[in-house]
Amino acid sequence: MDANRREIEPDVQRDFGASMSYGDYLALDQLLGAQHPRSEPPQHDELLFIIQHQTSELWLKLMLHELRSARTLLASDQLAPMLKRLARIKRIQEILTEQWSVLATLTPSEYAQIRPFLATSSGFQSWQYRAVEFLLGNKNADMVGVFDHDPSARALLDTLLHEPSFYDEFLRYLGRHGYAVPPRLLERDWTQAYTLDDDLVHVFADVYAAPAEHWGVYETCEELVDLEDNMQLWRFRHLKVVERTIGHKRGTGGSSGVDFLRRALDLTFFPELYAVRAEIGD
Repeated sequence: MDANRREIEPDVQRDFGASMSYGDYLALDQLLGAQHPRSEPPQHDELLFIIQHQTSELWLKLMLHELRSARTLLASDQLAPMLKRLARIKRIQEILTEQWSVLATLTPSEYAQIRPFLATSSGFQSWQYRAVEFLLGNKNADMVGVFDHDPSARALLDTLLHEPSFYDEFLRYLGRHGYAVPPRLLERDWTQAYTLDDDLVHVFADVYAAPAEHWGVYETCEELVDLEDNMQLWRFRHLKVVERTIGHKRGTGGSSGVDFLRRALDLTFFPELYAVRAEIGD
């Protein structure tokens, strides 16, 4: 055997004339052909910008798949498999946040060469990201109209707007299992963003006062805190990459840029799970 050379085993598939290949299964021709740089003259760094956002959209697609499944499992009282879904979602979030480090290698001078070719396109227009936020409970009916140009995206967001969020479904689960969730939270207008309810804080205070007696609910609460922390880390990393790249210029989609992104840090998904921390031990 030659040094530093691995022989291909005899049974390894080599003829794909009538068999499915790796490229066939993953549709790599379409996937790798979906990058269409627009800069003139061509700019080396545009491919990074495109792939950064395309891969983020692929991870968001998987995140939506897992979140919707987790919500369905919760609605049918299947807590254990639902928690497995959340564990996977958290790993996806970590990848999405770490990806900003790759884009951060794009300097202001380099980005300035490709920014004009983005025209009015902006990450603000990611319907999958909006769908994730809707599923988690941060709903905003005004966002649906941003996608009037894309009927399928608008229809999906409108559906999610009128459905219970994951957190709504968690509260319904608690209600079915004897927790004193205020009825107004179980019958609320699903199209509205969820806001803090002081009475619900007391329900969670009882859970945190005796974790062993409420272990499944207690574990779910902590998983949701992880989920929100990860969302906030993603938002903050996004903000800082934008700030180091364009400073306080307006965004390509018309927003105020960094200031607009900073205000997103004030948006919460599971407010009682943070408020309850002030009650523990008192």
